[in-house]
Amino acid sequence: MDFLTLFLIYLCFLLAVTALLCLCSGRKESFLTRSVNRASQVLSLVIPTQLQRVTHRALHRLFHTRSSLFVVLHVALQAAVFGEYTWEVFVYCWELQFHILLLLLPYLLLAGNVGCFLLCSRANPGIVTKSNAASLVKVYAYDGVLFQRGLVCPTCTVEKPARSKHCSVCRTCVHRFDHHCVWVNNCIGASNAGVFLLYLLSLTATAGAVAAVTAAFLIQVLLLSNIMHGTYLDAQGQEHAMEIPLLVQHLFLTFPRIVFMLGFVILLTLVLGGYCSFSLYLALTNQTTNEWCKSRRFGGSPHLPSQPHDRPLVYKNIYSKGIWRNLKEIFNPPTVLGRKKK
Repeated sequence: MDFLTLFLIYLCFLLAVTALLCLCSGRKESFLTRSVNRASQVLSLVIPTQLQRVTHRALHRLFHTRSSLFVVLHVALQAAVFGEYTWEVFVYCWELQFHILLLLLPYLLLAGNVGCFLLCSRANPGIVTKSNAASLVKVYAYDGVLFQRGLVCPTCTVEKPARSKHCSVCRTCVHRFDHHCVWVNNCIGASNAGVFLLYLLSLTATAGAVAAVTAAFLIQVLLLSNIMHGTYLDAQGQEHAMEIPLLVQHLFLTFPRIVFMLGFVILLTLVLGGYCSFSLYLALTNQTTNEWCKSRRFGGSPHLPSQPHDRPLVYKNIYSKGIWRNLKEIFNPPTVLGRKKK
């Protein structure tokens, strides 16, 4: 029981940390932010100043400037997973006479994912420039709460269209700004939001397909070896039925790389599945990640000059047009208010 318990604790810990980061990353004064700030203050008392500067520069370079490091990590992880899948799982499954289409499914999904990745990373997300700012201002109405007319970006010196935001990483204003994705090394905006959604869906499907084929192989191995219905003798010579933790331990000792890969892709499928669900929710309600985060913490924002101070501001999503039209807008963004791109 010890092996499975430790393995489950490990998976739950990674899931909890990932969920905590996702929930707290969009809040200014979150518990995570306050905890990190306090920990930094304590550590600054014992860590040498020179090391602090080097660490600060490294973190700034990693998370606040455009860098291909996460892209390289993304490619390396995919190469490692598919290398193990091809080297062992595919070969073993072929010997066990698995259907060829089932074995090729992860590769087909990978090809689609790579195509979406290239399109998303190389596409113009919808950069606001002095030449197109006047036309982009007419695309979306200002809600008067999250987006106000007449604001000028101090960096780009252009009037900010509704639903746009200045990205400090790319150093440009992006129309219908969603977020900056380090994994594709590009902003997600009006022009590549649809491709990014397809990229997420294909990546989740790829991880799920690899996990499904690998799990089917391991189950087939257990069935062929009759271990699932077998028994074992303890130290006192008593016979016991083979329990699930012992089955997992047996598989780990027999196929350690395959079991480790399976645990990783299962965790990846769960995390990506959750993020895909959130992204689909945003697409169906015609919201961006930036707008969702702002609306959640809007209670602390100041009143607009036109609003009486005794009446609290209430945010309402004025951009939602129904599920079908919202989803259509992701893949065919409007160019001018009331007119769609032909």
